[in-house]
Amino acid sequence: MTQLPDPAFGEAVCAALRGQVDKLGLSIGDEPVWAAASFEEAVDPFSQEASVVAYWRGGARFGKASFFPDGRVFAEYQVLLPSPTQPDSYVETVQVWGNADKLRGEAITAEYAE
Repeated sequence: MTQLPDPAFGEAVCAALRGQVDKLGLSIGDEPVWAAASFEEAVDPFSQEASVVAYWRGGARFGKASFFPDGRVFAEYQVLLPSPTQPDSYVETVQVWGNADKLRGEAITAEYAE
């Protein structure tokens, strides 16, 4: 398997995911926890580059973070809580992307099904 990501970077990604939730005035507690991640290798079908994917599964929420060979990351984690600003909507997930020097992110909302 490709080398696992630096734990400090993994912890930073987890903190950034929680931070995106916090910015909304919501909380998912201490999730995701870096130490609870499982890892798999994934090969990009186009570039043939191998990346490491961290998964959080089996708990109340699902998440994954793809760590690419060039140092980039893309992470997504379920929130599944009512939107504090949009009636009839909920925060589905938060996403974080970037590298160890700068992580950016956003929340993804969805409307409740009628």
